[in-house]
Amino acid sequence: MSQSRIKPIRGRLAMVAALLVVPAAPAAGQTATVASGTVDEFTVPSKVYPPARHGWVYTPVGYPKSCGAGCNLVLAFDGALYLGIMSLPTTLDSLTAARRTPPTVAILFNNEGPRRLDDLANHETFASFIADELIPWVRSKYAVTRDPSRAIITGSSAGGLAAAYIAFKRPDLFGNVLSQSGAFWRGNEGSNTAPYEWVTSQYSASAKKELRFVLDVGALETTGAMGGAAPSLVAANRKLRDALVARQYRVEYFEVPGGTHSPEAWRLRLPTGIAALAPWR
Repeated sequence: MSQSRIKPIRGRLAMVAALLVVPAAPAAGQTATVASGTVDEFTVPSKVYPPARHGWVYTPVGYPKSCGAGCNLVLAFDGALYLGIMSLPTTLDSLTAARRTPPTVAILFNNEGPRRLDDLANHETFASFIADELIPWVRSKYAVTRDPSRAIITGSSAGGLAAAYIAFKRPDLFGNVLSQSGAFWRGNEGSNTAPYEWVTSQYSASAKKELRFVLDVGALETTGAMGGAAPSLVAANRKLRDALVARQYRVEYFEVPGGTHSPEAWRLRLPTGIAALAPWR
């Protein structure tokens, strides 16, 4: 990925998107198929959130042999969303078959329900759970990399915020952030009041970490949060982008023309972000 920049980013992401093709079309009379990996439900024991937390794990075609010394790792928040309408397992099947990203293990972590913002809104407790319980458990059960440059943390809306927050806290675990319509307007520890844009202030005030970013947001996401009291998603994403560029992070930033705050929009951009952050080597 190229160095931090603003103006050329749209062209770069468009180029990556153009490369996201499935293998060559079959001969006449044949049916095009992409082999599917496996999705299993899991429960991870927790002292932070007793007795346990829940999610799904995707392993690629040919696992564990296909992983060699360790597969790439993706951690996606709002796991049921990414299992369903966001189609992360199918996306990884297609990207791997097309040799656009290496074989990958994906953890689709469940944050749905009343505890969602207790997880995803800049909470230290949840970051500690991810670092001290979830990732050690994943490493003990699955053939995954320990190299943060091959690990992506991702989410949309509050999940995008959590991805940037946890990567800031633990760049030793995650070297790549893929945020879609990240709710970067929010304050610390779930605060709905000023001071807003807490994560952005932390990146601005801290030395550069070994992180890369793909940030995208819908061009129509211009309504201020909290009834207009807080910045809009577009404004907050631009401010984070500018803060990261000022610190010389590698950033791909894209405002999607006509883009809205919806899984249907995010799903279309998900393959682009994964391929940009984890290209086939």
